[in-house]
Amino acid sequence: MSFSRTSWLSALWLTSVFFLLAFTSLSAAPIKVGLVTDVGRINDRSFNQSAWEGVKLAKNQLGLKDREIKYIETQDAKDYADNLAQFIEAEYEVIITVGFALGDATIQAAKENPNTLFIGVDQFQGQAMPNLAGLIFHEDQSGFLAGVLAAGMSKSGTIAAVLGTDLVPPVVAFNEGYISGAKSVNPKIKILSTYHPGEISQAFVDPEWGAATAKQAMDQGADVIFGAGGLTGNGALQEIASHKGVYCIGVDTDQWNTVPAARPCLISSAMKLITPAVAELISQAQAGTFKGGNVFGAAGLAPFHDFDNSVPKPLKDLLTATKAGLDSGIIRTGYGN
Repeated sequence: MSFSRTSWLSALWLTSVFFLLAFTSLSAAPIKVGLVTDVGRINDRSFNQSAWEGVKLAKNQLGLKDREIKYIETQDAKDYADNLAQFIEAEYEVIITVGFALGDATIQAAKENPNTLFIGVDQFQGQAMPNLAGLIFHEDQSGFLAGVLAAGMSKSGTIAAVLGTDLVPPVVAFNEGYISGAKSVNPKIKILSTYHPGEISQAFVDPEWGAATAKQAMDQGADVIFGAGGLTGNGALQEIASHKGVYCIGVDTDQWNTVPAARPCLISSAMKLITPAVAELISQAQAGTFKGGNVFGAAGLAPFHDFDNSVPKPLKDLLTATKAGLDSGIIRTGYGN
């Protein structure tokens, strides 16, 4: 009887160990991660690239192989669904879509594929689904800080913004925050904000328009210009860099690192920290802790780099206090009110 009981307990223990090892192996199994860009290139030195850098960061953190991550560059908006389908059919566990314009296609794909996890960058979720995380940011807050910086550095009393389309809410949030932040410093400041007049498919890939619009703003006396619009904004930054006495402010990522040609004018960037936020959500997918709904990533200003000594200490102190006020809710940007 004793031998039988011992054998039974041993068998139970071995069975438990087997299932524990099987579960551990399953949870630690490598995942495949696919990314679909908005219209534009993966090396746009802005939005798409920041998201892809997040995928690569997660690859390194989780020990994934190069073959387990892949991107598809969207050439035309009508290809959104087809590009998503390529990853779904290849049984990718996590699919990231970059940009507001991919929102509807991502929601539809998530509904039709409940066992696939989706991350929609800049895609607010009006109705939460367990397999779709909308990665969103307080662009109005980083825009507000950029406005405080611009107004504080301007000598002419005129600043400007060269923007992507107003069809994309995050772009509007950046601009409205920028205007409010500048006016909080100088209520009489003149602000020249210009949205790209084209469709979404063109508005972020038009550096020539960005450069021409920045030049027009400088001709009207703007001495600090915010470029917020992917390659379009980058065109503005590089145009400004060829003129002395004008500062520029980048967007989305620290563009000191991604657009070296803008360094002669680039005093800072209004960042949303896409890279670490994407990496964190991928890690959650791997760990089995992924949750759907809206997820806020961090936002703020990039370092001043070579212009650190050019920014007066009182302005630095004001920016620090303003960031604290925004974080606590004491300071409101006015966006969405």
